[in-house]
Amino acid sequence: MASKGKRYAEARQQIDRTREYTMEEAVAILKSLPTAKFDETVEVHMNLNVDVRQADQQVRSTVMLPAGTGQQVRVLALVEGEAVQAATEAGADYVGTDEYVDRIQEGWLEFDVAVAIPQVMGKIGRLGRILGPRGLMPNPRAGTVVQAEDIGAAIEELKQGRVEFRTDRTANLHIPIGKLSFSEDDLMRNLTTVMNAVIAARPAAARGRYIRRAVLTSTMGPGIVLDTAGLGAKRAAA
Repeated sequence: MASKGKRYAEARQQIDRTREYTMEEAVAILKSLPTAKFDETVEVHMNLNVDVRQADQQVRSTVMLPAGTGQQVRVLALVEGEAVQAATEAGADYVGTDEYVDRIQEGWLEFDVAVAIPQVMGKIGRLGRILGPRGLMPNPRAGTVVQAEDIGAAIEELKQGRVEFRTDRTANLHIPIGKLSFSEDDLMRNLTTVMNAVIAARPAAARGRYIRRAVLTSTMGPGIVLDTAGLGAKRAAA
């Protein structure tokens, strides 16, 4: 295993590993730590008290980050007919169907999210084995399969900061909330909004303490454990 660098060790010393921090404290500490030579992504990682083997305990939804993601999102719009113009005008980076189905089967994956209209799902179903494991397959539950008249709005939301979250096989969530260059206020707005969205997505079948553990971190930084006991009372800023 590779050893941690001097910058990481210095940052780690500023965090008390025996305590849990409020969201405000965690964001302030994260902003004060030594940084890498690039604009790191800030993420929140959570372990949920759900049994992901049960269909009624899956956690999957989307959330609009009020301060955006801080990165350019490359959108592939798998559309036909009148939806082609709507997708183009909304700013999709790639628009079409047959051409991109062929390119993806040949190994092309130069996009961050794919959206589609129901009419083309029969054509792109074969891409499931390629896109599914990468989390790129259009899905109604993720808001990436929409009616033709809604395709423009869906693309605009994705460009502006809509992110999807879903539990993995170990009941963990990994959600980006912005960049380290964001102000504390913007990171707090995004973090609070994400936490509220996760709480709202709690399955009815879940029992006991829903969020077992939550950690705030940056790409190259150490994790800061959040006080999950008070998270349910937080509400996103207007």
